[in-house]
Amino acid sequence: MEKEIILNGQKIAYCLITNPRARNLRITIKPGGVVFATKPRFLADRDVEKFLRDKSGWVLKKISQLKNRRQIGAGTRADYERNAETARKVILEKLSKFRTVYAVDFGRVAIRDTKTRWGSCSRKGNLNFNYRVAFLPERLADYVVVHEMCHLRELNHSARFWDLVAVAVPDYRAARRELKNYLL
Repeated sequence: MEKEIILNGQKIAYCLITNPRARNLRITIKPGGVVFATKPRFLADRDVEKFLRDKSGWVLKKISQLKNRRQIGAGTRADYERNAETARKVILEKLSKFRTVYAVDFGRVAIRDTKTRWGSCSRKGNLNFNYRVAFLPERLADYVVVHEMCHLRELNHSARFWDLVAVAVPDYRAARRELKNYLL
């Protein structure tokens, strides 16, 4: 159900969802700044509004952040199908380039249309990448590939892991911050 609320003088539209299996109130802000409030059946609508007012600073900050992110690709199935092979070539070239630095072996390389991750590494040594990595600025794409390659040695985010990343991408902290400006 579409609802509106005024937070710090701004009119905010949100979608209120009642989920009988929900135990707690959950506020989600999707790309583009769309707000969803999911509540359990026993919680009153006025409690949702009170919660939104109490968390208005956080809500407005997140809406602003997500509205200012840059979209890469159309995000449609057709866009994925059209660009997956290009992405595979770009990523395989980067893997080959950085393999000389890290001397790691990996299994399968999959190009996917994931909604929340730029890449992942399995315990079996398989690497998965979002097809949109190929359309990031060069240094950010390098960072994503290096990040996943380093997981082949360290399957965590320990200090040793970040030391490995820094070998090929010394400014990885800046790359991580900048990557947050792009929507998946």
